[in-house]
Amino acid sequence: MCSQNRKRMKKEISESRIVFIGICVVMMATSIFIFTKSLSQERSSISNELFAKKVSGTEAVFPDIAQEKEVFALAGKAKLLGKQSTYSSSERTLSNFYKRRAYPGAPPKIPHEVQPDMVGGNNCLTCHDNGGYVAKFSAYTPVTPHPGMENCRQCHVPETTDALFQETDWNTFDPPEIGHSALHGSPPPIPHSLQLRGNCLACHGGAAAVREIRSSHPERINCRQCHVYMK
Repeated sequence: MCSQNRKRMKKEISESRIVFIGICVVMMATSIFIFTKSLSQERSSISNELFAKKVSGTEAVFPDIAQEKEVFALAGKAKLLGKQSTYSSSERTLSNFYKRRAYPGAPPKIPHEVQPDMVGGNNCLTCHDNGGYVAKFSAYTPVTPHPGMENCRQCHVPETTDALFQETDWNTFDPPEIGHSALHGSPPPIPHSLQLRGNCLACHGGAAAVREIRSSHPERINCRQCHVYMK
């Protein structure tokens, strides 16, 4: 009888230990989960604060992350751009590229005639959304890097005279130098800001691209995998 009682007590104690250990394991797992969740939220909050934080009052810590998606805007046309003929009797050059801008990075002026009813994106984007050869100008149409901004004439204006409408002492500044590769043959850095210019292939791909900065491999669509923004 005593032997049976002892066995029963040992069994109950053993079962109690198992239950206790199980409860401890569950509590420990719950604590780890709560701690991990809290740490993850804290890190996310810190990252968001850093992203929103300003440097020198004007520039965000990570100013270009949101613009990464623009790199792939013309990905579907990359192979076509690579196959385009680069022949044109009025091929664009870097010199002409900067002559049409008040300063490097400024919106270029419109070098052709503009009809009064040519207002809004539907007219401009007819040619400048996808590009293509225009027999009238014997040239390929430059592709806009930001087709979503359809009020084109807000920034781009036609040239109506060679004279200044107002005397000014404004002097432009030198454009960024191209090249500067770390090693011979290595990918050159991006010498300009990416504001409204994150769509690389719009300016660097195909026959409409400026000769000196035309990419030899537009089919490699992830440009910023190798080319980095030089601050």
